[in-house]
Amino acid sequence: MVTDTISDMLTRIRNANMVKHQIVQIPVTKMSLAIASILKEEGYIEDFEQYEEGKNKYLLISLKYKGKSREPVITTIKRVSKPGLRVYSGSKNLPQVLGDLGIAVVSTSRGVMTNLKAKELGIGGEILCYIW
Repeated sequence: MVTDTISDMLTRIRNANMVKHQIVQIPVTKMSLAIASILKEEGYIEDFEQYEEGKNKYLLISLKYKGKSREPVITTIKRVSKPGLRVYSGSKNLPQVLGDLGIAVVSTSRGVMTNLKAKELGIGGEILCYIW
């Protein structure tokens, strides 16, 4: 039983990237689906799909690498807001990740989105993670 599913997802992606796995398997939650769709939109992963194995549902994420040396596209992935310490930000104080070269995933009242989209819409929320 995992209490923090977002940290579990990010750790699985980070570990798979380090050993250059092509696919990583993650238990499905609404939040993991939202984060995976953002990662695909922003070009950090190739693709993802859901599959069922018995009663359990899983998300298969195909990781993206560049060049012949297979350098991972995701160099760093950090959890910001944790169950013990939530981190919120208003629309005017949303973080810039590496001068907008990376993204911050933000959970807002209008759904999960990147910091750039949230700033464009003028809404703040909980900062889930940084990715670059």
